Amino acid sequence: MADSFAKRQVRFDEWHKNNPGIWEYFQRFSFEALQHGHKKISHWLIINRIRWEVFIVTTGEDFKISNDFIAFYARLWQKTYPQHKTLFNTKHMLGEPYQQEE
Repeated sequence: MADSFAKRQVRFDEWHKNNPGIWEYFQRFSFEALQHGHKKISHWLIINRIRWEVFIVTTGEDFKISNDFIAFYARLWQKTYPQHKTLFNTKHMLGEPYQQEE
């Protein structure tokens, strides 16, 4: 059986705390897309660019970003930058509490 939303959130929070560079890349590449005039972009595209940068451009130990975390990064972006919250389309995740629009 799949983990509950709360358990996935906890796993993401721990990952995010231990890998702050990923969020830095996510912000950098998202702002780069905005600066090039993009109004919508895939958060999967951003993560895959990060994967490229970390795997190809840097050296060191193997590095993996779980697909389970991609939607959490998009939500973190929307919370951190509400003025750009429409950059990523997100769907309600199974077990995720519904949020009221502000």
